[in-house]
Amino acid sequence: MGNTINQTNRTLLMEMLNPEKMDFLTLVGDVRGMESLSDDKIREINEHLLVHSFAEALEKLDPTVYSYFDANSQKVIYRLEKPETIAEEMLTRIPVNDKNAVMNMLMSMIDTKRAEGAINVDFKFEKLTEMISPKKVMDDIKQNRKELQYTYGEYAMLEEGDPKKKDLADRLNVMFEEASANYNNVMAMLPLAIEDIKTRLLLGEGDVKKDNTPLALGVLSMGDDGELKVLEAPKAETTALAAVDDHINTGLIAALKEDYEALNEDSNSYTEALVARTFCPLASTMESGIDRKKEVENYNSYLAFYKESQDEFIRTVKPLLEKLLGIWCFFEQYPKKTKGMRPSMLIANQSMEMMSKSSNIPRLVTYLNTVNAKNDFSNTVWYAVAPSISLDQYSKMKITRERFKGNEAAAKTDVNSVEALSRILDVFTDYEVQCFFSYETGDSTTFNTLATEGIEKYEERCAPLAGKAFSEYAIPCIPNFTIIPKDKSGVILDRRMVINEEDVVELSKESEDIMKLWIDGVYVGAAYVAAGLVAAYQSPDYLKEKFGKGVDPELPGVRFDIEADDHSLAVRTIMAKEITGFTNSIKADINRKNFGFVFSSENAVYQGKDITNIMVYKARNLLNDGAVYEPIYKTQVTTYIERVLRHGTGDFKEDSIVQFFSNNPNSQKSRWLSKRECINAILGRGDDIAYDIDAENGYCTLDITFNGNVKNLEVEINRLNAAGRI
Repeated sequence: MGNTINQTNRTLLMEMLNPEKMDFLTLVGDVRGMESLSDDKIREINEHLLVHSFAEALEKLDPTVYSYFDANSQKVIYRLEKPETIAEEMLTRIPVNDKNAVMNMLMSMIDTKRAEGAINVDFKFEKLTEMISPKKVMDDIKQNRKELQYTYGEYAMLEEGDPKKKDLADRLNVMFEEASANYNNVMAMLPLAIEDIKTRLLLGEGDVKKDNTPLALGVLSMGDDGELKVLEAPKAETTALAAVDDHINTGLIAALKEDYEALNEDSNSYTEALVARTFCPLASTMESGIDRKKEVENYNSYLAFYKESQDEFIRTVKPLLEKLLGIWCFFEQYPKKTKGMRPSMLIANQSMEMMSKSSNIPRLVTYLNTVNAKNDFSNTVWYAVAPSISLDQYSKMKITRERFKGNEAAAKTDVNSVEALSRILDVFTDYEVQCFFSYETGDSTTFNTLATEGIEKYEERCAPLAGKAFSEYAIPCIPNFTIIPKDKSGVILDRRMVINEEDVVELSKESEDIMKLWIDGVYVGAAYVAAGLVAAYQSPDYLKEKFGKGVDPELPGVRFDIEADDHSLAVRTIMAKEITGFTNSIKADINRKNFGFVFSSENAVYQGKDITNIMVYKARNLLNDGAVYEPIYKTQVTTYIERVLRHGTGDFKEDSIVQFFSNNPNSQKSRWLSKRECINAILGRGDDIAYDIDAENGYCTLDITFNGNVKNLEVEINRLNAAGRI
């Protein structure tokens, strides 16, 4: 019976990542007159939407931002949805994955904080935010080009037909492919142009000069003199780059230029030269007359345009980045090297608002009927993640006149209503799916705010969800996690360039000439981390890694109570502490209410080591017995016992139920009781399970006792014997 249920941590995420990709509702399709879906249909849904790692999520859903130039506003416009009215050739696709500079910076932020164990107030965020400045973008390219030059050098020295040459050719193809992703994306080329001008204009006479090819500009967004002219592409000119003695560099330059021309019908000499210079810098003796005034103008114009466009890009992409970081945090809770029951996620690729529409609810019901109401548990959904629930119940006071430049209240388009959550929870209750939800991200739902304001506003906001049939399956997760605080989210891109009184080009020292953009804070919904951690400790391998002994290798962690003993010290999130802790009065308030799935950022010591991770303080759902809210493990144990019972008794056959609970040492109950000392026992110390069959009405009532508290479960007896069943 140990392997009847092989996973207890499949998680459904109700979020849209890429509107161009398949989604849950489309794949399930029209379900009128259908009880369940075919095995082929479940396989198809899994092929498109089921992921076992963050990398697989990026691969399957390929999150993308689309950009195009608006000639009227002279701006780059970014969209998360592919604009239908813009011709394909005018659109630039920007993949938002772990190679994206902003995404990479945010993931590094979490990793570095974890390694340092520094709280937000002490952490040097600016050291990492500068990863998206032109200088850092160029640093990354320098590393890439070093590898490119080395690989091309090895390739060029080998004779044709040498098998090793073919291997190197394969590697070069991949490198060129990565480099070429930027040729057509002016926004990707701008930081290169900025650094390129700086390198050539700011080098002193004593330094080795880089290639001083004069600029003959003309790119999608650059005019003849290098000024930015959106959508005015002049005819290409033919400015040849200086030939160098080094035949390897010459060969590499020729290959890069040929690649650039092959991929660009409207190729122009400036970008072609810039590509070649960027990926193959030349130590050239060639002197050229540089129009310094024009170059300085270009540099300042590029920098201003880059800042404005990056501002727009970050504003557009931030909601998507927060979702992706959430998925990353979900999977990060489970150590990469640990085998066993790895958490898996079914990404609906659809918003919860859309999923909860009355016309779409039947599709969710039919799907869950297929995977949660049968005796095959391989695709059963145990958890769901519902992020970004609206926190604002009341409209804000309308300010008639803005006296000072305040926060622009950006209308959040991806916030979910409590009504939508209620409709979804209604369905989840029937199929025993525990739903972790968190409130919209921002600086009002952080550890800092919870530490100063307390838990009351969350309890008030959850009031409509308490006292309902579905309350047991609703798990409010608080507070949200801060990746970059709002007030520390500035990124210095660079300083403007000037020609000083001595007629020397230099970077301005004036503070108003510092080009800076604000990311305005980045946050991750607590529901992702809560679901990720609970999904992780379902695995006996994970628990064994945390506790060493006392873990049964067969049993899942359904009965693991993270609030008991020192469990929360052993099983911690991978997120670094954010604040020094809650005050005693705030902790007393949380303890008195015993409300929600609450994370804490406290000082603690476990097995002689200081803990610098965020821990779980409470793990409760919204079912209230009048005194306290119920721990989440009770719900899952009850669900697990019911599912094992249903499978083990052939859908609740009376004689099999009696056998299931008998004192026979081989009965399921006896086997569970024999393991009650284990950390992941299904029936722990002080637990018991009893049954009462009401033969007259055809029901069996189970009384599951957790440390003296009884939870009831009623199942309908199947009176047909095997031969008489349909």
